[in-house]
Amino acid sequence: MRVVSIPPPAGPQFEGGAQPPHYPHQGPPGPGPYFPYGPYGPYGPRPPAAVNGVAIAALVFGVLCFLPAVGLVLGVIALLQIKRRGERGKGMAVAGVTLSSLGLVLWTVALVTGGAAAFWEGFQEGARSDSVLSLRKGDCFTSPGGLEGWTVKAHKVPCADEHDGEVFALVSVPGSDFPGDDSLVELSDDRCYERRSAYVMDGWSLPEEIAVYYFAPSEQSWGFGDRSVACVLGQEDGTRFSGSLRSDATTLDAHQLAYLEAAEVLNVALDEVPASDSFDDDVSDDREWAGQVEEAVTEQVRLLRAHTWPEQAREPVDDLVADLVEARIAWGRAAGTADPDAYWIREEEAWEATDPSLSITVREALGLATSPPAYDEEVEREPEAGEMEV
Repeated sequence: MRVVSIPPPAGPQFEGGAQPPHYPHQGPPGPGPYFPYGPYGPYGPRPPAAVNGVAIAALVFGVLCFLPAVGLVLGVIALLQIKRRGERGKGMAVAGVTLSSLGLVLWTVALVTGGAAAFWEGFQEGARSDSVLSLRKGDCFTSPGGLEGWTVKAHKVPCADEHDGEVFALVSVPGSDFPGDDSLVELSDDRCYERRSAYVMDGWSLPEEIAVYYFAPSEQSWGFGDRSVACVLGQEDGTRFSGSLRSDATTLDAHQLAYLEAAEVLNVALDEVPASDSFDDDVSDDREWAGQVEEAVTEQVRLLRAHTWPEQAREPVDDLVADLVEARIAWGRAAGTADPDAYWIREEEAWEATDPSLSITVREALGLATSPPAYDEEVEREPEAGEMEV
């Protein structure tokens, strides 16, 4: 046991520290009341009571206000403990309860009005900064690893500066469960190529060395809410390039846009050519396709005639329309030819009538690219052994 030295009690003192006699029926001797142990008790001054730790925690949660329900519960627990144990910290507990109650009300209002969703989206945007998850349509970026491999870093830069890639579309991935890598590859291949022509409407302006890439969600990023495939244009050899490749309504004037929209009608139809490795005797699919091309040329002619062109483009457009009318007739002949040998001759004539170079004068007048891309150039199909060469 520890022995604590205490000072003598206040009031009259006797030799040896003895106290004066005290009788129950009498008041204490002397002029006033007498406390046998002094005002602090028998072992000296009492140390101040400890501060309740739960009260401190309640105050912290109340001030930060990110888990108001927790702060409220801790504040109530702290008040009960303080009352039972005689600890300090009642003010902090009350403040924690008050602030947490206010925070709980604010969170409830935010959830009802959608403010919490906006806050969380903002938080995610900040967390995704400087990564491929932060990219949006039209963004140009550099990446330490280039466009090959597992690219996770993407620093946005002006498209006028050198960059590794340019985002031309974001494709939403349906469903709530991770679809698997194979499904994502198939989705990305199909959707990204579908959307390229909407971003680069003038296919002639796209350099031959530019290829399509895409960044698909991983199983890990899916868990953090990543639900988009980023479709990207970049150099095939991995080198950087300067300038935006975009040619759509945001970069084209009204006349350029009208021409490219009319041309796209025919381009879509021509891209639907039936897959065939060789000439064969069954041309039913080919004849049906030729009829669709005829309809597309008819629509292209209608769109070109409906637009009011600037003076410098009127004559070139009229000449192009006349050539397209001839092409429409040629495709109609192919569609109406049932004999296989005769059909292939008619189709060849139709292709010649649809020569891309016929539109160069119109493009030049409108300020569009005038060099046909490699994939628009005529590719002759070589007949296999035993087949008629036409």
